[in-house]
Amino acid sequence: MDGSKKFVSPFYRPWMTTYGAAAPAGGSNKGLKGIVAGGITGGIEICITYPTEYVKTQIQLDEKAGARKYNGIMDCVKKTVKSHGVFGLYRGLSVLLYGSIPKSAVRFGAFEALSTQIGGNGELTATQRVLCGLGAGVSEAILAVTPMETVKVKFINDQRLEKPRFKGFFHGTSIIIREQGISGVYQGLMPTILKQGTNQAIRFYVMGALKNLYKGDDPNKPVPKLLVGVFGMAAGAASVYGNTPLDVVKTRMQGLEAHKYKSTVDCMLQIWKKEGPTAFYKGTVPRLSRVCLDVGITFMIYDSFMDLFKKVWP
Repeated sequence: MDGSKKFVSPFYRPWMTTYGAAAPAGGSNKGLKGIVAGGITGGIEICITYPTEYVKTQIQLDEKAGARKYNGIMDCVKKTVKSHGVFGLYRGLSVLLYGSIPKSAVRFGAFEALSTQIGGNGELTATQRVLCGLGAGVSEAILAVTPMETVKVKFINDQRLEKPRFKGFFHGTSIIIREQGISGVYQGLMPTILKQGTNQAIRFYVMGALKNLYKGDDPNKPVPKLLVGVFGMAAGAASVYGNTPLDVVKTRMQGLEAHKYKSTVDCMLQIWKKEGPTAFYKGTVPRLSRVCLDVGITFMIYDSFMDLFKKVWP
């Protein structure tokens, strides 16, 4: 054997070190920690904030003034409770619960993994935070958000019918796949990628910027969890005003009447022509309340788990 050749193990898996599956002690397993902390965070958060998501989706699905079912947020709440009871506001929760855990896990796992790759263990620059957030948003859109959101919107849309067809998550999903194929749960992929990508780019940027502003010249200064929640709410509000038009288009492309749109661009043009530019901001108020609460709670819970992991998970 030629002694000049260096032995390379056939079992070497560099990505396992990078993403935490076989990471050495230190910061290189941040990706795996992010996945675990993110998954737990997603499950807790969605149980708290779901009713506002339900109301937002219902209002966005009201297309024409003459055929509108609801006259506003409170009218939607009252009619839903009257027709289906308080738990009617949780219609479709199981869909989001099944999806929120992997969604949040992918989001934070991808962000931590990308931040380790781009910035090492140091502080990220503003541009790096935007890029890592964008990557995290695109990852969650493809792997978790699109199928979850499509099924959720179809469930809520189904309840608007006189005779709802879906009896539960698995029953409804089986009908969708049987009638439309696997593409039936991947409708609106492009607007979802655009929405989630911009969402997380904005949120991680604003969160990082506010934390750095608070820390000043001391990068190791701890940020109180309540303040993290406030920063998260600000980040959520920024993302709402930044991409609600994309959220409206995404919702329409994933509804039961999505077949009438030829593409994402066609959907945007039809909304503009038939309903005017203000239609792109339908559901802004309920979305604002939901997202601010969502993001504030999410970052508080996530930061708490990551702080805990630093102590118990080397």
